[in-house]
Amino acid sequence: MTQGLLLPSHVDHLVVGAGFAGIALAVGLQQDGEDFVVIEKDPALGGTWWANTYPGATCDIPSHLYSYSWAPNPDWSHAYSPQPEILAYLEKVAAEAGVLDRFHFGVELLEAAWDEEALRWRVRTSAGELTSTTLINATGGLSAPKLPSIEGLQAFAGPLFHTAQWDHSVDLRGKRVAVVGTGASAIQVIPAIQPDVARLDVYQRSAPWVIPRGQHPFSDAQRRRYRRFPAILRAVRAKIYWTHEALVPGITRWQRLNLPVEQQGRLNLAKGVKDPALRKKLTPRFGVFCKRILTSNDYYPAVASPNVEVITERIGRITESGIVTVDGVDREVDVVVLATGFHATDAPILHLIRGRGGRTLAEAAGDTGFASYKGCTAHGFPNLFSVLGANTGQGHTSVITYIEALTDYVRGAIRTMHRAGYAAIEPRAQAQRTWNADIQRRMRRTVWVRGGCTSWYLDAHGHNPISWPGSTVSFKRAVKDFDVDAYDVRAAR
Repeated sequence: MTQGLLLPSHVDHLVVGAGFAGIALAVGLQQDGEDFVVIEKDPALGGTWWANTYPGATCDIPSHLYSYSWAPNPDWSHAYSPQPEILAYLEKVAAEAGVLDRFHFGVELLEAAWDEEALRWRVRTSAGELTSTTLINATGGLSAPKLPSIEGLQAFAGPLFHTAQWDHSVDLRGKRVAVVGTGASAIQVIPAIQPDVARLDVYQRSAPWVIPRGQHPFSDAQRRRYRRFPAILRAVRAKIYWTHEALVPGITRWQRLNLPVEQQGRLNLAKGVKDPALRKKLTPRFGVFCKRILTSNDYYPAVASPNVEVITERIGRITESGIVTVDGVDREVDVVVLATGFHATDAPILHLIRGRGGRTLAEAAGDTGFASYKGCTAHGFPNLFSVLGANTGQGHTSVITYIEALTDYVRGAIRTMHRAGYAAIEPRAQAQRTWNADIQRRMRRTVWVRGGCTSWYLDAHGHNPISWPGSTVSFKRAVKDFDVDAYDVRAAR
């Protein structure tokens, strides 16, 4: 590990981000014998799983699927493993691959600008400047916490923090706590802290769909079996993968197929909440999967507890001592927890990368919203790659599937550049327009458009730059080979 050491003056490939995507790229590029470094603003690797240490932090995808296909882990403790185990898994993968000496921690990207004359990226970081032949964005969509636009947010006199920046110095025992938001992080935090707090106010904008989680521990015998017979572990992963993939038709085309999942959600609510008035508050008003589906066995019992109030009135302002809703009710609290998500469609890094002509990725999006070619490259930005760019995910399965597919696409592009002697590659404007027009055409029939909700999947223009409107099988097929014919190329000078 190279925290605090000088960056090289030039590197062939600069990777930004040391989460699942950055580690996958590091392992792949090292296997290919490439010259690269990885910079990470945090003091250690892990990305989301380093930053999110809130109580109850657990992956909502089964552990055996939420891991690299080429690095199975027979030692998961549970079907859905907690944050410390996921972080330890990533650390182990990186250490065993021997790539840790390529990582520079505590180094933040400040600006990257394409030099059209030199055909390289000029990069400014918190640790100095360097140039690179390619720039690879591996920061992901859930790396920049989003604070809500609420009047008086800075006026609160007590502790106030985002779930992704949890303040462990704050003791919540016996405190009056407000949680703003009811998304994926909130439904894990709330059951974890509810037994210890004096009062818990949960501010809900819209009720999510919450289905039961098939959580269970793995026995020592199971783990021994997985270690001894890797084929069994591969079969377990494959079963989980195809079970999740079976949900795709209902998400992307025929919403009536989602009825069994909707019934699971309604039964989960009925089982966990007996009070009819509270159950009405917690009943979703949109189609299942329109927002990310949530899984929990203890969320509903937690919010039905006597010390919890679910508040659906909109927040008007925050004062020094509490939260005032638009109906005029002032509730005093000691601690405010913001479970308000991330800048998924307007990530800060989009403002830091300047392509040909000096325009940033954010400016290039213009009036239409962010788009890319095959979720990886962008017209006007030569030699820029993104792992998890536009339309590279779904709520039904593991994002690792997309990370692995795009990592292979990037490696294929780099091999093509070496083989053909290209100094720069850039997707043609028409190729990118055609690709995205097809995505948005297919998007019109999905639950994200027809499901009757607003969500972080949608940007300010009403477009969905997050989700892939098809199966992961079709995505992997689309990016299986690097299609140089869709690119403008320039030979080395």
